[in-house]
Amino acid sequence: MASLEERLTNMFAPVVTALGCELWGVEYVTGGPNKVLRVFIDKDEGVMVEDCEKVSRQLSALMDVEDPIAGEYMLEVSSPGMDRPLYTLDQFSRYVGQVVAVKLRVPFDGRRKFKGVLTGIEDSDVVVAVDNEEYLLPIESIEKANIVPQF
Repeated sequence: MASLEERLTNMFAPVVTALGCELWGVEYVTGGPNKVLRVFIDKDEGVMVEDCEKVSRQLSALMDVEDPIAGEYMLEVSSPGMDRPLYTLDQFSRYVGQVVAVKLRVPFDGRRKFKGVLTGIEDSDVVVAVDNEEYLLPIESIEKANIVPQF
């Protein structure tokens, strides 16, 4: 069975695309007293506040009709930002050569956290070079991954 994030991604993608944006990712955070549904959108020319407002209104209406989340939650729509999270192999492939921070669901080679240069994609693995050693990290094992901005 698909996760809630996967179901929401499938439900939101056509709406976000119709509004001229790309659905970058969906996160549902339940820790603490408040539930937060984060929706990240992107555009080649950059995401403006107006884009977030349009998408938020449409997704809010869709959520009211479909009602996939029980109880109260806060809907946040924003740009992925400079430290953008990465969710798919396609997104990883766009950032080859960049520094990434990756956290795995279960340890691989005795560790869960990797920070290094994203050197490529091999089949369904993300390849990260850490201290002159390459690690092939299966996409399904990645809990969280972000670009690390370099200044």
